[in-house]
Amino acid sequence: MTVWRRVQCQARTWQAARLEWKAEHERFKAALRAARRKGEAPAVDHPGPPPTGFALLPWLLMGMGSFSNLLQGKTPNPWVGGLGLLAFNSLYVYVTFRSFDREKREALSTRLALGLMGLLTTGLALGYGGNWLMFFPLLGLAVGAALRGPWLGRTGLLLTVYAACVSAVRDDWGTATNIGYATFLSSMVTAAILGLSEAVRELRAAREELARRAVEKERLRFSRDLHDLLGHTLSVIVVKSEAARRLAPRDMDAALGQIADIESVGRQALTEIREAVTGYREGSLATELTRARSALSAASVEPVVRQSGTPLAPQTEALLGWVVREAVTNVVRHSDASRCEITIESGVGRTRLAVTDNGTGEPVSRPCEGIGGTGLKGLTERLAAAGGSLTAGPSPRGGFTVTAELPVESAQFADVVATAPRAS
Repeated sequence: MTVWRRVQCQARTWQAARLEWKAEHERFKAALRAARRKGEAPAVDHPGPPPTGFALLPWLLMGMGSFSNLLQGKTPNPWVGGLGLLAFNSLYVYVTFRSFDREKREALSTRLALGLMGLLTTGLALGYGGNWLMFFPLLGLAVGAALRGPWLGRTGLLLTVYAACVSAVRDDWGTATNIGYATFLSSMVTAAILGLSEAVRELRAAREELARRAVEKERLRFSRDLHDLLGHTLSVIVVKSEAARRLAPRDMDAALGQIADIESVGRQALTEIREAVTGYREGSLATELTRARSALSAASVEPVVRQSGTPLAPQTEALLGWVVREAVTNVVRHSDASRCEITIESGVGRTRLAVTDNGTGEPVSRPCEGIGGTGLKGLTERLAAAGGSLTAGPSPRGGFTVTAELPVESAQFADVVATAPRAS
């Protein structure tokens, strides 16, 4: 009677698991139908079989023949058979539910549970034969779910041969052939389906991560563009407006010239902002040097530009043009300088740009050591990605110096320039 109660308890457990899986499946279908009614593309987080052990529980019905033998009293020593059935099912559930987590299925406890399943299956098959031999395909299914890797093929073949031999010893070679074939199919097909489903989920997760990083990269590019474009342009507009206000009482023609420059800078800023939104702009070091002279002169800072060496590649000019823009903007804003030197030296292997002023201003944006400010930090990252470097700090003779060094040209330039803001 106790064995009968244990069997009833196990049957209720199977029924509860089946009902839970069915309810989960119905909820998924309801959500899918609701999304389709709204015209939305449903997000399928787990394509293929549900990533839980419930997907493998229905296969326990393969053991219903042995369960039927117990109920009909055809099994000698029913206590042993009932306990063996309960132990096998418990180990099967334990292994299959752990098989959907890579860390758990590779744990030693899972391997030990598979070993115990093998010993238990061998004992039940040799002791009873007949329907009890169907535990070998169930064992193959558990092996396929838990061993997805280089050892799967060898283990599956060995298990197939072993199952066939045990079946031949207990029954005949016809039964052995069927059991061996079923064991091989259950292990290989299960591993293939679950492995493919897991690969699809990993690829989906990788695609989502790449999309997220692409969005972050574009946001960073756009924020840098706005900072560099508007920061420089607004600084020039403020300086030229102050110059126009000072000149207006005594030299109206000069003041009108400054106002014309403000209009030109404003129009150029509109063009650059439109190009920043689309991300298509070409840089020009010569243009930035011309603007630097104009901005420094309007701020009563004497510009001195020296350029020597070989001609620069367009990619190098694009990056150095932004260094000139950011450094000159900081001179105009913070330096209180009367002179600013811009030196460009191009050699065989590297190009060096230095922007030096004789000012005394030391706000937070111009730290004594290292790189400070959003613009200089962004430029440091861009130059580092292109194999170069950017340093900023006080000069030995007083003032402040920003120094940039770049290789003459490298394969990394194309990607760096494509994502960095460039003046037109």
